[in-house]
Amino acid sequence: MLYDIRLHLHYDYAAAAGGGRHQIRVLPSTIPGVQRVIAASLSFAPAPNERSDFSDFFGNNVTSIAFRDAHDALDIRMSARVSVSRPEPGLDVSPDIGRLRQELAAVRSLAPDAPHHFLTGSTHAGIDAAITLYAQGSVGSSAAGTAMDLCNRIHRDFTYDGEATTVRTRASDAFRLKRGVCQDFSHIMIAGLRGLGIPAGYVSGFLRTIPPKGKPRLEGADAMHAWVKAWCGRDAGWQEFDPTNGMRASNDHITVGHGRDYSDVAPIVGVLKTTGGQVGEQAVDVIPVVLEKA
Repeated sequence: MLYDIRLHLHYDYAAAAGGGRHQIRVLPSTIPGVQRVIAASLSFAPAPNERSDFSDFFGNNVTSIAFRDAHDALDIRMSARVSVSRPEPGLDVSPDIGRLRQELAAVRSLAPDAPHHFLTGSTHAGIDAAITLYAQGSVGSSAAGTAMDLCNRIHRDFTYDGEATTVRTRASDAFRLKRGVCQDFSHIMIAGLRGLGIPAGYVSGFLRTIPPKGKPRLEGADAMHAWVKAWCGRDAGWQEFDPTNGMRASNDHITVGHGRDYSDVAPIVGVLKTTGGQVGEQAVDVIPVVLEKA
C-alpha cells in the first residue's frame, strides 16, 4: 500500500511563552521488509531558533527544536509518502513460554532491538499482578498464539472511551477502569505479556480508517495510533498486534517509531517558559495513493 500522510499538531498557550525546547517524534522511518519512506517533511510555525535532527537509541526519527523569542502558539506540520508491504503471517513457529525463556537467555545482545530491553516494567506499562493474572488466561502452546489471544480478549473485554484516560494514565489504572484508548489498550497488553515473560514494546504510528459505505472520508478525522510488538522467539522474532482492533498489524498500519512504552515515542515532549496552561489539537490524514498505469 502507498499512502500520503499529513499530520497537524496545534498548541495555544494561555500566556505567551518566553522560550521553549521540544523533541518531536512524528516522522515515519524506513523499516526494511516492512515500509519505505519515499519523501517526508516537517515544518514549524513560528520557525524555531534552533533545530537538529537525529535518531534516538531505538532508531526513531527525532527533531529537537528550541525557541528564544516570545510566542503564544505552535504549529507542527508533517507530510510523508510511505509504502507499506508487511509480510503475511506464516506458520506459527514460536515456542511455548517455557522454551521462550530459554531462547531469551541465549540472546547475548543489547542492541536496540534486543528483547531484553522490553521484558521489565516501564513508566506506563509496569508489571501488575492483576494484569498478569488476566494475561495468564491467554497462555497457550506458543508465544505468538498467546499474544494473539490476549490481543483479542482486550479488544473484546475493554471499552473504547476517549474521555476515560489521559496520556499520563498507566496500564494498571486503565485496567481497573476497563476502558480507554489505543494507548491504554497497548500498555495493558504490554504489561500482561511482560508479566508472562514475553518481551513486548509499544509501537506508535498511523492507521488508515475506512469510512462507512456510501459516506465520504472526513478530512483530518484520523489520529495517531498505537499497537504492540512482541518478541516471539528466535525464529518467529518480533510480531505486531493491535489490541484496539483485535488484529495483527497490517498494511494499514504505518509505523512512526517504537519503544518500551508511550514515554519513549510521545509525539512531542519538552519544556516552556510560561505561566498557565495550554490547549492542543491533532488532525491526521492517511490517504491511499492509487498510481495510474501508463
